[in-house]
Amino acid sequence: MGTIYSHSRLSSFENCPKQFEFRYILKVPSETEGIEAFVGKRVHEILERLYLFVGRGQIPGIEKVIDRYQKLWEETFDAERVRIVREGTPLSYYRELGESCLRGYYLRHYPFDESETLGIERRVVFPLDEAGNYRMQGIIDRIARARDGAIEVHDYKTGARVPSQRVLDQDRQLALYQIGLAREYGEDTPFRLVWHYVAKNRTCSSTRGPDELAALRETTIQRIDEIEAATTFEPKKIALCNWCEYKERCPLHATPETLARLEAEEKAVEEAAALAKALDERQLDLL
Repeated sequence: MGTIYSHSRLSSFENCPKQFEFRYILKVPSETEGIEAFVGKRVHEILERLYLFVGRGQIPGIEKVIDRYQKLWEETFDAERVRIVREGTPLSYYRELGESCLRGYYLRHYPFDESETLGIERRVVFPLDEAGNYRMQGIIDRIARARDGAIEVHDYKTGARVPSQRVLDQDRQLALYQIGLAREYGEDTPFRLVWHYVAKNRTCSSTRGPDELAALRETTIQRIDEIEAATTFEPKKIALCNWCEYKERCPLHATPETLARLEAEEKAVEEAAALAKALDERQLDLL
């Protein structure tokens, strides 16, 4: 099995198989993104930069952090690409939301000596089975060693909803990262999974035991098998449909005119590619 899976890839299939098909099989490029995702990326980038400075022994003041956030917003925001789905919500609300997230996090954790940073935006790739047929990957926001010796897997969330402890104790993403990191730090090393819900200025944590991790391996492998065996990808109507970058193409939402136009565009691209290939083959024959 050559495909390396991720939590995002699995979640896409679970949320809507049609979105999964567009994103991972047909690889349809995304021309837009929701404002929520845009804000989340900017907050992540600033926190990454903050911890890089902390690692050098240089802690920037809060106003410098916010100033860098504002400059980064100006450099990256594109009104034609970033969509505001919630009608009536001004752009200023989201810009101020990002600033509020950063201010709250900074003041809560200053002077950032609660733990030792071991990695920032670290990519991990690891197998779920001994044969290495089922591989996972992910980007970890921050890896740290706490004062009690535990390895902490940190994740920043900018969404407004804070899940219950029961939901966090069943979270797949960070638990999968623990499986990957245990290969580096040792299976017997204590781990702690930590979520920072920066919009609400709340920090939550959870732990996983060996039996829970073994069960997670098994259920994840089963999900991958299900995806690999799939031959059709039906659309599913969910609460997140309005935020989907493929809504315009989706059979559940697109107008017949839009679907006809997209089909014509795809056919034109295929014909152009076929013509180019034929011309290349003809030129080779003439050599």
